[in-house]
Amino acid sequence: MFNPQLYNTPYHTTDLSKFKFLVTGGAGFIGSNIVEYLIKYNAGHVRVLDNLSNGYFENIKDFMGLPNFEFIVGDIRNLETCKKAIDGMDFVSHQAALGSVPRSIADPITSNEVNVGGFLNILTAVKDATHLKRMVYAASSSTYGDSATLPKVEGNEGNPLSPYAVTKLVNELYADVYSKVYGLNTIGLRYFNVFGPKQNPNNPYAAVIPIFCKAFIEGKQPTINGDGLTSRDFTFVENAVQANIRAMLIGFENAFGGLDGSELSNDAKINKSINLQINKLDKHEVFNMACGDQVTLNEMIEMLNSISGQQIKPIYGPERKGDVKHSKASIDKISNFLSYEPKFRFQKGLEIVFDWYKTQY
Repeated sequence: MFNPQLYNTPYHTTDLSKFKFLVTGGAGFIGSNIVEYLIKYNAGHVRVLDNLSNGYFENIKDFMGLPNFEFIVGDIRNLETCKKAIDGMDFVSHQAALGSVPRSIADPITSNEVNVGGFLNILTAVKDATHLKRMVYAASSSTYGDSATLPKVEGNEGNPLSPYAVTKLVNELYADVYSKVYGLNTIGLRYFNVFGPKQNPNNPYAAVIPIFCKAFIEGKQPTINGDGLTSRDFTFVENAVQANIRAMLIGFENAFGGLDGSELSNDAKINKSINLQINKLDKHEVFNMACGDQVTLNEMIEMLNSISGQQIKPIYGPERKGDVKHSKASIDKISNFLSYEPKFRFQKGLEIVFDWYKTQY
């Protein structure tokens, strides 16, 4: 049921059995990993909303039948479905979306319907909910667009380069407006190239790491779009889960108790109390969610050769439309506000996910 290499470190300090969580897109890659963490740490109730168009029942099947788990098959493009899913929840982790720049270029209408229309439905359902404490949602590094400045810093964005990037920018604008007009408490996490177990390499719009891992396992040459010097701030999925858990719970945790209910020392109490006051987030905030590192595609190929014990050379093809050449995040803001610290750097994460893919193929 649980991956023994993941989630052995708790990123919360309170009893999760007191809370109810909705994870939209909870059968998808990141969503199902958030669900795994919540179930592992005995969350009071975990409800998943997913239409299985971009998620997979396989990712959550082990949780079916558990008394604290519930699965709703439904589409965020239906407002009543969103209201039903949010009813009675304490926290929403909104991960449902149609990712992929190429997908959005091929079909901008559907990307907009899901990523903008669906997001607006979730926001509206959150606005009307009576018990909800906070919504955390999946934002995107694509929002930085054509900004060439590195590292990427919140507040220094460029112009979007793809329909997908436009939809994620609109999400942030809507969340900010809903916060100002309706008083919603929302946090956006700008994901930088998240990878890890449960990410499907067979999806027609699959990300580069699962595609490369599958190629190496099958002994085939992977295709690199461009010269291989394109760099990304690749972020292992447990780091993303940590950020989501911290973002949902900041300000709502037991200020003076440890995870096991034990009393903290006086110094720890003082420090924690100060942090909770400083980090009180009751409006809308956006944070980069990354490692603050940079890895090129060529460097990734070298690492995969080392991990797999092979010597496979890639095939180089044309660059993709809408892609940025380099990406690296500043994680100062999320570290200061949420005490986020990446537990897994790229090499370790790549080793874990490569081992996981070997069990799948």
